[in-house]
Amino acid sequence: MTMAEFVALHTCAAPLVLFNIWDAGSARAVARAGAKAIATGSLSLAGSQGFDDGEQIPWDALLATVRQIAGATGLPLTVDIETGYAQDLETLAANAAALREAGAVGCNLEDRLIGADGLRDVDEQAKRIATVAEAGLFVNARTDIFLGPLMAGEDPNRADLVDAAISRAARYVQAGAAGFFIPGLSDLALIQQLCQAVEIPVNVMRLSGMPSNADLGGIGVARISHGPAPWRDAMAGVEEAARQAIAS
Repeated sequence: MTMAEFVALHTCAAPLVLFNIWDAGSARAVARAGAKAIATGSLSLAGSQGFDDGEQIPWDALLATVRQIAGATGLPLTVDIETGYAQDLETLAANAAALREAGAVGCNLEDRLIGADGLRDVDEQAKRIATVAEAGLFVNARTDIFLGPLMAGEDPNRADLVDAAISRAARYVQAGAAGFFIPGLSDLALIQQLCQAVEIPVNVMRLSGMPSNADLGGIGVARISHGPAPWRDAMAGVEEAARQAIAS
């Protein structure tokens, strides 16, 4: 599939649903279910190999897994690389090129600061987005404006946060972002407001209580991710099956 064909999958008429996977086996299972594309989740992929989220799995190990996943299906693959495993733009460019060579057509690139509170400066993040986009990857620019408060136990569904996200999106579009990822936001009116203001496809993360894929598409959503939920559910199933087997 060409980049243009992958871009064309992002449409609110039929949102691209990404049931996030973590290895070649899970990629094949999701492909058999009828997926149009394959997407890793950073927590899931790291956790499946015994690492914590937050760029704890070594970059070379991540790349090796990406190669295996890319070879497992004929579907386009997008990879969550968190902040890019790099502090400087030169290393980031090298990592982006390596990811493309490993078989990925796109990636998530987030604006949070790993190991610290807050978000990266918007202009600095724009430079990082431009660097990865120059490698030929579909950059799904993720903002943690909403996820940070959600993980802290606060309500992220706030108009002021939406305004801040729209401002960041405009800068990210200028830098070459192809998609805008807003995990944590779940209020439908606020999602619609954001979709109407952002020029590129908007990606939400499915959270409890959200409506159908079609209804999300109806308010402008073009891409729906499932994040770490599939891996967590799978591991909970394995644990429960093992508990029953041991106790029988």
